[in-house]
Amino acid sequence: MSDPIPGPAPGPEQGPERVDAIVVGGGVAGLVAARTLAQRGRHVVVLEASDRVGGPVRGGSFATLPRVPVDLGAESFAARGTAVAELVEELGLEVVEPAPLTAWGFAAGRAFPLPAAGVLGIPSVPWADDVRRAIGWTGVVRAALDRVLPRTVADPTDLGTLVRSRLGRRVADRLVAPVATGVHSAPLDRLDAASVAPGLLEKFHVESSLSRAVASLRASSPAGSAVRGIDGGMHALVEALAGEVAATAEEWAGSPRGDQTGQVETVRLRQRVTAVARADGGWRVRTAAGAAMWAPRLVVTTPDVAPMLEPWVGTGGGAGRPVAPRPEPGADIRLVALLLRAPELDDAPRGSGLLVAPDSESRAGVRAKALTHSTAKWPWLAERVRSAAGPGVHVVRLSYGRLGEQTVPPTAEEAAHDASVLLGVDLRDRVLDHVAQRWNGSLPPPTPAYRAQVAAFAGAVGSTPGLVVTGSWIAGTGLAAVVAHASATTATL
Repeated sequence: MSDPIPGPAPGPEQGPERVDAIVVGGGVAGLVAARTLAQRGRHVVVLEASDRVGGPVRGGSFATLPRVPVDLGAESFAARGTAVAELVEELGLEVVEPAPLTAWGFAAGRAFPLPAAGVLGIPSVPWADDVRRAIGWTGVVRAALDRVLPRTVADPTDLGTLVRSRLGRRVADRLVAPVATGVHSAPLDRLDAASVAPGLLEKFHVESSLSRAVASLRASSPAGSAVRGIDGGMHALVEALAGEVAATAEEWAGSPRGDQTGQVETVRLRQRVTAVARADGGWRVRTAAGAAMWAPRLVVTTPDVAPMLEPWVGTGGGAGRPVAPRPEPGADIRLVALLLRAPELDDAPRGSGLLVAPDSESRAGVRAKALTHSTAKWPWLAERVRSAAGPGVHVVRLSYGRLGEQTVPPTAEEAAHDASVLLGVDLRDRVLDHVAQRWNGSLPPPTPAYRAQVAAFAGAVGSTPGLVVTGSWIAGTGLAAVVAHASATTATL
């Protein structure tokens, strides 16, 4: 599918273009919102600031294997809930499960399988064998105190303080830090526990034990793998969504109202929004490219535009006016995918991949924060690589960048070195090809203070006619949260 072409900006004499709904942001949340509105017969226009849709869900390929797709952003979605799986099915795509392999951790200079029964690395049974192998008997004895320690009057809300106070430093540093900081690219003490582990604090308040809370949370979760993927890669979701949304333009162009407006582009790229205002009972939007639009319904999916809404949300002025959240920039993330000829990896020596503890002592000269053995994790990808390049060829992805650190762009040689240390196989002369992707500040840290600001602002938006805010900055990290929130909130318009 070719990218939609931005629509022409109306001239000064034309006045704003009038449509049924404007969606600001062409990430997954914006595309889901546009699809939801279009299915209800609304003429929708999506304004995306960059030159492509999808946000942090993006695909690519190696130059030597152009027909084999690889994910250069999100590669899976959480199995909790049904919103993503139902959307994938409706779009004619196939949900797939990863291979039944264990994820590994890398801390204190060594690799070890991560405990199977846990949430974000927090174990449900502190004395289990796989926990003991990771943290030692000293760590087990300290972690076991969680079952008898009383709850404090004011329980911590950040993940780091919560885990250390209940289970000790070894659990926090060797188990939780590799997982949580690998996913969210921020220190444990900066992560809001309620946001990154939905339902955990509620269970903790009932159980008065963090490990028992994890056990209770896992018992109420669906059986089987915690994540799912899509045959062909997660980026296939964006391509299918964008294709369906763009197709609504053709249907609209053939309708009586479409003939009158003469505007058919649904998704318009390189249209950065610069101003939002209430006008004539609806919303007037301007872009840096000179476009002016009006609609009775407005969906905002990016926090960059949220400050423009302040004069029109809540009381409209004075002390009661809500302040839009202004997140600090996220980590500068660099992703490197390597194509390797390495039959030694056929047996998946480190399972589906590794997550690296953030402290310098644990890294053993490794800068990568995570490695995914993609061809071991996803059978569909292994089959396509084997068909195109022969046996013994593998794809691994390494991720670099943590909050507060300057990320020096890794070379293919450095990525191969890090992969060699993490996988226990010398891969330095095995690289057939590589591809790199940068995600500059795309993951704002979900700190407790920021989540509180978001909640207050979202509550005020709820009482503002014709306005919805959605996206990961509102719904939380992960496609499962984003898709469900975007669909449900947009349906209220």
